[in-house]
Amino acid sequence: MEATTIKIYEDTKTELDKLREYKNESYDEVLKKIIFIVNKFKTEPKLSKEAITSIERARERLKKGQFLTEEQARKRLGL
Repeated sequence: MEATTIKIYEDTKTELDKLREYKNESYDEVLKKIIFIVNKFKTEPKLSKEAITSIERARERLKKGQFLTEEQARKRLGL
């Protein structure tokens, strides 16, 4: 697949950076998620709003350190 360069304003880049879920997540990945959400919102607005709210809550929990490690999750699930 070919890559291309796009020009964006610094404030747009800052907002994209805030949407990254991990440090090395590419802008292409972030933009694909945004496109997916927009397309879902067009076809299933109620579901999309719930998904966005859930994602926002999960991101806040991550920022606060309120999550299980893989080991803790396996233990809780009995695996």
